[in-house]
Amino acid sequence: MITLDTSAILALANADDRHHIKARTYFSDDRGPYLVPAGILAEVAYMFDARVSGPAVDLFLRSLSDGALSFDCGESDFERIAELVSRYSNLSLGLADASVVACAERNGGRVLTFDRRDFEVIAGDKRIQVVGA
Repeated sequence: MITLDTSAILALANADDRHHIKARTYFSDDRGPYLVPAGILAEVAYMFDARVSGPAVDLFLRSLSDGALSFDCGESDFERIAELVSRYSNLSLGLADASVVACAERNGGRVLTFDRRDFEVIAGDKRIQVVGA
């Protein structure tokens, strides 16, 4: 299982993204399954509105509805998210990134992201592994 960060979803959806080819290659080489944490949906929606065209948004929503991407609600993650935000306050780790980490910790630890700055620091604790970039 691979937990997706917003940057991975955007890179795949946007042909103009500098990581688009890397994202496409990763998705074609590793068939998942791919998890989309509930905690990143607002961020994904905001970034799609700002950077990505309507057809890509439609494709993302269809991928969720047809099961190509699995939606992970993470109902039990709130305590862990709060711990992560507090522990990594020097990184300004927010709800979205902390929800990616919490989801990954429960599901094998692999995170596909192109926003490596914060995730690489957290990966140093050996609870997650950053892949794909």
